[in-house]
Amino acid sequence: MNMFQWFRKRKDADSPKNGSISLLIVGLGNPGTKYENTRHNVGFMSVDALAEHGGIPMKKLKFQSLYGEGTLAGHKVLLLKPQTFMNQSGRAVRLAMEFYKLTPGRVLIVYDDVSLATGTLRLRAKGSDGGHNGIKDIVYHLKTDVFLRLKIGVGAPPHPDYKMADWVLSEFTQAEQVVIDDAVKRSVSALASVLTIGIEAGMNRFN
Repeated sequence: MNMFQWFRKRKDADSPKNGSISLLIVGLGNPGTKYENTRHNVGFMSVDALAEHGGIPMKKLKFQSLYGEGTLAGHKVLLLKPQTFMNQSGRAVRLAMEFYKLTPGRVLIVYDDVSLATGTLRLRAKGSDGGHNGIKDIVYHLKTDVFLRLKIGVGAPPHPDYKMADWVLSEFTQAEQVVIDDAVKRSVSALASVLTIGIEAGMNRFN
């Protein structure tokens, strides 16, 4: 076996098998119409936009989630919206990972971030939970914080006495909604970039 053949074999061994899931993309949020347009649900909004872009129906129910399988940028993906409520998102992610035999490096979580200005996007390859209860539960169930993320800024509470739970469950103002709608559209390109050019190049392009 020459060096080229060895490298090709090694590359194939490290890559998803033919027909398997290349990337699990999880949007975080809370189920139910009362939460649809709240700050905590931008993860759901982003995955819905990605599903529409890729023509992937999100109607199947498994892994305590709504999910859909399809192809984006030539890669097979699994889109997931946990229906467990935000603070218990980790179990749904773990169930999907175990079923498809995915490593944490092939998981990308999309969620809201109050430390970022409204509409700001941040791709990350890993990181702490940053006080986000959904991410905290995922870290707990996966036993690692090394998984991909796309944060979407939803802005900080207007004053220090504002309860964080009330803030993230509040709806966007009309002006903010315009900014968030644009951010959700850009998030589709950011998520696709992870598949086409990789996380590092995607970070350079969208952060």
